Amino acid sequence: MADEKEPVTIKKYANRRLYNTGTSTYVTLEDLATMVKNGEDFVVFDAKTGEDITRSVLAQIIFEQENKEGQSLLPIAFLRQLIRFYGDSMQMLVPRFLEQSMQSLTSQQGKFREQMAQAFGGVGFGPLEDQVRRNMEMFEKTFAMFAPFARSQGKTASDKPQGSGSEMDELKRQLDEMQKRLDKLGSKE
Repeated sequence: MADEKEPVTIKKYANRRLYNTGTSTYVTLEDLATMVKNGEDFVVFDAKTGEDITRSVLAQIIFEQENKEGQSLLPIAFLRQLIRFYGDSMQMLVPRFLEQSMQSLTSQQGKFREQMAQAFGGVGFGPLEDQVRRNMEMFEKTFAMFAPFARSQGKTASDKPQGSGSEMDELKRQLDEMQKRLDKLGSKE
């Protein structure tokens, strides 16, 4: 078995600043979120009382992440149900159930990523994202040909699409190729 590293100690001072004793630097909640995402373990102690406040800091990180635009993971119905469990006789079972559910989700996430990598020839999502971006650029250029008023708002004659016919042929070829990949992926299931 690999040796488990000791968690990094973070101290929270009265002025709400967080101090990483491992790097001797002040950190933010965003820094701590990055540490969690990178698999780095840490504990947070109140610098004055020595109380372990890791749970409340992690909850604060979740709160901050939930408030970022487009980053919400927790549906409102889930949050309401979770609140209902506080003080309920089932409260003791919820933490273990949630831990097991997250472990299962993490396991399935890894399997899904492996399947997608195999389906796309081991190249991952990067090239697919690039292809989608290029396709969107071509769609925008094509749309600009059919929307003369959009073109006149701040665009010059040099911004007009060049060789639109060949771009359309290329776009059709790429869409056909993507459809074949999707069909192949569907047949594996």
